[in-house]
Amino acid sequence: MTETQTVSVLVVDDDREMRLSLVDLLEAADWRVEALPRAEKVAEHLSHFQPDVILSDVRMPGMSGLELLASLDADTAPPLVLISAHGDIPMAVSAMQAGAYSFVEKPYEPRRLLTILRHAAEQHQMRRTTERLRARLARLSGLDRVLLGATPELANLREDILDVAESPAAVLIQGETGTGKELVARALHDLGPQADGPFLALNCAALNPATFESEMFGEAGHHEGKLLLADGGTLFLDEILSCPPEVQAKLLRVIEDKQVTPLGASRPVPLRFRVVSATNEDMAEAIAEKRFRQDLSFRINTVELTLPTLRARRGDLVLLFTHFLEHYAQTYEVEPPNLTQEDLTALMAHDWPGNVRELRNVAERRVLAARRGGGSVTRALRVDLSVDEVPDTLREAVAAYERELIGKAITAHQGRMEAVAEALGIGRRTLNEKIVKLGLDKDALL
Repeated sequence: MTETQTVSVLVVDDDREMRLSLVDLLEAADWRVEALPRAEKVAEHLSHFQPDVILSDVRMPGMSGLELLASLDADTAPPLVLISAHGDIPMAVSAMQAGAYSFVEKPYEPRRLLTILRHAAEQHQMRRTTERLRARLARLSGLDRVLLGATPELANLREDILDVAESPAAVLIQGETGTGKELVARALHDLGPQADGPFLALNCAALNPATFESEMFGEAGHHEGKLLLADGGTLFLDEILSCPPEVQAKLLRVIEDKQVTPLGASRPVPLRFRVVSATNEDMAEAIAEKRFRQDLSFRINTVELTLPTLRARRGDLVLLFTHFLEHYAQTYEVEPPNLTQEDLTALMAHDWPGNVRELRNVAERRVLAARRGGGSVTRALRVDLSVDEVPDTLREAVAAYERELIGKAITAHQGRMEAVAEALGIGRRTLNEKIVKLGLDKDALL
């Protein structure tokens, strides 16, 4: 939750003095608060006030706090924190089994109560943000879905692609590693008049001068050259500035003449293709260093497209990461993990040197960890995770392992205890007994 997001709380308590005391405490924290004396009025009140969290007494005339919890839609309702002067461990376990976010005994410690409510509110706000992003992703189509992003940098790039797609002009795509240069090249192909034709991608850094003509032009009576596979479509020259100097002259001739003569053949074979090239280097520097022919540069960069880095469009991070989580969750047949405030902070703090490619890999590691009932973005960003020391006794080792596994599951599933229990393969009662026995602080994990 950002500092500009205000927490909204609905207080439900039949005790007027306690109700007013809670309202004073929450308003002093600059939160938006509304209060009700009876739980029966909550359903109607939620039609015009949508709180981030509900704080309710347990024992009240009419509908109790536990009955209120049972009446709420677990998928859409805000989390419920129960408070009672009659609380004990059995009641706390029962409340958590029923789906309560947390249970607080009276007399409460104000700072602890505010922390619990803030964490619950953050969870709910993040869940609503994730739902909005997923709905937005579902509405996207065409180029908006291929080049995902809402920042001005991506909007301008999409417009540039649409402007140049219908043109036969050669395009040079510039951008750091992982920014999606081949994705843009394919978009230019798919949106252009050559969309029904082939898309031939060549890694210029891997071209061998000794075998270039045989592989690319072909040999009469033996095999066709690869360049023939680009006829009627797009020739994508990836890592163009890494092209060996001996090959550059031959490529220039093919691009200029739009024909190749297979080895041993007496006649050239005409070709029709559009040239799209890509590089993560500076072309002017490569030309100045005599590593790249200037005449070839004139042929391949009639139009230049520069792809923004991920760190230059941080406003797209959450949308992109949500998209990749959805993708890999479907691939691995699991529920996509919800983003937490900790996850959001980690996403924004990272510099993303690998750009979108790195973001995709982190999302996959996050989903793989969720399959095991744990994980976070912070852990997914770390590729050198250290192993903690093993406790001295077997009992301590088992307890430490259970504590870590349950803690990870609670974090991964945002405190949704049904999902945590299912992920761990145990019942809700067993799970809550272990939480109490192991001394786990659910609120601290969230």
